[in-house]
Amino acid sequence: MLMFSCYSVYHVHCCRMKEVEVGHHSVLLTRCEGKYSAIGNQCTHYGAPLSKGVITGHTVRCPWHGACFNAHTGDLEEFPGIDCLPCHEVKIENSKVYVSVKKKTLRQEKRLKNMGVATPGDTRTILLLGGGAASLICAEILRQENYGGRIIMASRDELLPYDKTRLSKVMNVESDTIVLRRMEFFHRYDIEVWLRKEARAVDTDKKTVTFDDGSVQSYDQLLISTGCRAKGLDVPGMKLDNVKMLETPEDARQIHALSLGSNVVLVGTSFVGMEIASYLIDKASSVTVIGSSELPYQNTLGREIGRATMLMLSEKNVKFYMNANVTEVRGADGKVKEIVLKSGDVIPADVLIVGIGIKPNSEYLKGSKIHMDSKNFVTVDKYMRTNVPDVYCAGDLATFPLMMAKGQLVNIGHWQMAQAHGRIAALNMLNRQTELSSVPFYWTVLLGKTIRYAGYGEGYTEIVMKGNFEDKKFLALYIKEDRVIAAASLNFDPAVSAVAERLVSGKVISKEEAASDDLSWLQLS
Repeated sequence: MLMFSCYSVYHVHCCRMKEVEVGHHSVLLTRCEGKYSAIGNQCTHYGAPLSKGVITGHTVRCPWHGACFNAHTGDLEEFPGIDCLPCHEVKIENSKVYVSVKKKTLRQEKRLKNMGVATPGDTRTILLLGGGAASLICAEILRQENYGGRIIMASRDELLPYDKTRLSKVMNVESDTIVLRRMEFFHRYDIEVWLRKEARAVDTDKKTVTFDDGSVQSYDQLLISTGCRAKGLDVPGMKLDNVKMLETPEDARQIHALSLGSNVVLVGTSFVGMEIASYLIDKASSVTVIGSSELPYQNTLGREIGRATMLMLSEKNVKFYMNANVTEVRGADGKVKEIVLKSGDVIPADVLIVGIGIKPNSEYLKGSKIHMDSKNFVTVDKYMRTNVPDVYCAGDLATFPLMMAKGQLVNIGHWQMAQAHGRIAALNMLNRQTELSSVPFYWTVLLGKTIRYAGYGEGYTEIVMKGNFEDKKFLALYIKEDRVIAAASLNFDPAVSAVAERLVSGKVISKEEAASDDLSWLQLS
């Protein structure tokens, strides 16, 4: 063991943290409930400095994307990170705090929680349909909790589970750079992965799933997490070449290549559409965005942020047609050439990218006893259980009760939420009765700036603003029934993480508190 620098004890009233350096190695030193601890300071998601985040009780929340870690153990407590942090030894001697780091963890920024393997003779089978974040986390939690049966992950994708949030932000991406776990990982922990294998039917009486190759697999417990796909425009010309929707890394690479020096038209002003527009500004000859509402993000982030982001992109020569609808896609020589709007406007286009929403991948469930809502999303309870025993659902396909919204049934297609679903499903499969209590956390990148969002803002009646759009620094607090239900920010860290902590603990942030000039509760550095 190597022992490095020592630090004077710093006195605090309750619970604080600071970054210290041990042998040129960044460590997060915390004092929680009277106990000193030292863990890695780089979030295992994208490397954010946790010392700039928020600490509540013994939980440290990342300032960038909301991942949470146990300050005493470094264990992951909330996603989107998937790895734990290294934990270092702390001693108190003569009013000094000594942090010692073992040689083998000196350069280690991530730690995999202990995982088991299959137990010989254990005949149980858990089948996971879908190769996304929910299935991956479900499999990992099962092995971490020493489930010894067979685990099968069946995915129609060609790739192992990968970071889908990257596709609209870094489009010219090599697939192997965004894979979350390599095949060796799945082999080591006895997790079978079946790629290019799509479910066609589920028989919950026989407990079997039939696949597109005709094979049939039985299960003891089933997770449905086949997600959603992009929705196309219902207009003539959608079959033309160079009409694209973003679903896979290959789609992202094709969009990047086709857009270089081209006239690009994007339909859709949601997060994905706006991110792609931002990404293509310095690559395409022209970028035109068509939206059906008056402003981007109008129903999610609100008019003020919509107007500001529209201005940000307009200053970079992105042209907007709002309150507009596409009636036809015209082509020449089999390729898209023009987009016709209901207004009669005709927009030249070498590439058309459609990002107008999603459709659930649930056709194969029709005819089964699994309950779906009117939009064909699968309904689950707070334990991620469907109406059928031993059948669970997680991820974008699930309609679930959101604790912070008083149990309102919602469908939220967020990366972090899908991971949380996977964890809750796994624990309840093992009879470790655990309720879903996560607060949604989302982020979007425009022109290299990240807008962070936490909570569930549907039905908000007003917004309390801190900062201003002109300085590209703001915090928006969404109010409903005189309390904060969501927050969005730009260059205002770690405010959104602080709001998420308050929401997950069930502590009300009143409208009066939100409007106050006293922002000490946001733990701003």
